[in-house]
Amino acid sequence: MTGAEASEAEPEIRILGFEDLEGWGEDDHAAALAAFLETCGDLRDVDWSALCRVAQDATDARAFFELFFRPVMIDDGQDALFTGYFEPELDGSPVRTPRYRYPVYRMPPEAKVTRPWLTRRDILTSGVMEGRGLEIAWVDDPVELFFLQIQGSGRIRFPNGRYVRVGYGGYNGHQYSSVGQELVRRGTYQPHQVSAQVIKNWVRRNPVDGAELLYHNDGYVFFRKVDHVPAHKGPLGAMNRSITTMRTVAVDPAYVPLGAPVWIEKQGRSPLNRLMIAQDTGSAIKGAQRADIFYGTGDAAGREAGRIRDTGRMVVLLPIQRAYAMLPDPLQ
Repeated sequence: MTGAEASEAEPEIRILGFEDLEGWGEDDHAAALAAFLETCGDLRDVDWSALCRVAQDATDARAFFELFFRPVMIDDGQDALFTGYFEPELDGSPVRTPRYRYPVYRMPPEAKVTRPWLTRRDILTSGVMEGRGLEIAWVDDPVELFFLQIQGSGRIRFPNGRYVRVGYGGYNGHQYSSVGQELVRRGTYQPHQVSAQVIKNWVRRNPVDGAELLYHNDGYVFFRKVDHVPAHKGPLGAMNRSITTMRTVAVDPAYVPLGAPVWIEKQGRSPLNRLMIAQDTGSAIKGAQRADIFYGTGDAAGREAGRIRDTGRMVVLLPIQRAYAMLPDPLQ
């Protein structure tokens, strides 16, 4: 069966027992419950909202999950793939200085109505953004700013120790083009050699050619200030609530309901068996067994997230009646 045929087929649904989840008894279920409570209040479906009310008074987290949920394995025929993501943290300033001279822009009004708008090169070299007060902050590294746009959100640390958090504010309408794939096309690297850190190092070693490489991506992301999220909490996910380090996972909502608990059994160099909450999405996260694990904020989290590309399996925890309703009708 080809990948296309597998993706079009009806997924296979199996209900498991909690005893089938490797390492279930050793996890910190209270930490998972705390993450669940971050977003369950926004779930409007009657089954989920009822469970959220119960969760608020739960004194035994493991018993709560075992009593009200059933583990559901959803297999769409695609191999499982776990990756990692993080929230970048950049050094910056609220004003331009000789060190901090690369602007983090809000979206200009005309970019919202003209689609596609200007390319990355035009935005940064034509002067169209200057003198309009569109700068949220200024940072000291154009490469880190480029990857901030790829992540879609991050924190900027000012010299006085204050932080400003920025979130996705829109884009210019041009399709994203991978600069990593461009380096492979040029013969600079082999596919297995390319990573975010490799790209950053190459651009810094080759500043002129590096600037041209970044222009290869016509897509450009604008930001907005996210003032209502405290600096000590995680960035906003797809549910517009703070996500939790190593307890939030980005999923494909076509298969996994946002807000649902999911059991992760990730293999690879750093195996991970953990109960997480599906609180985010991503354009590259497609399929029943595809997930992106949130590793936190800053460089260390970024390095760890960048190393993750592992197999395993993901099991969704659904309210009991929902779980059994997903099973195929034996009479059909």
